[in-house]
Amino acid sequence: MRRRGGRPGLMGMAARTAVVAGTATAVSGNVQRRQAGRAQSKEQEAADQQQMLVDQAAAQAAAQVQAQQPVAPAPAAAAAPAEEDPMVKLRQLGELHAQGLLTDEEFSATKAKLLGI
Repeated sequence: MRRRGGRPGLMGMAARTAVVAGTATAVSGNVQRRQAGRAQSKEQEAADQQQMLVDQAAAQAAAQVQAQQPVAPAPAAAAAPAEEDPMVKLRQLGELHAQGLLTDEEFSATKAKLLGI
């Protein structure tokens, strides 16, 4: 069989049209997906930036509130033990002297110190 030259027949033309249409559809789909991906990434960046701004504003507000709150006073120092009555100390001193734990000189010196003499 001999091949005819010139223009393709009906089947050749249909095949060529199908290839061109398929290629155009594939390219168009890729372009749409790429554009959608770019739009989505831009939206995500905008959402991330907005969230960052909201977080910064919340942190600043919290810092201002904390700065405005009065500082809690330090806990009161433990009260100094009440000074014992000099009479009680003299009585204890007398008991120590009576037991022989203090000499007469020590007793007299300590008693004078307690009485402020």
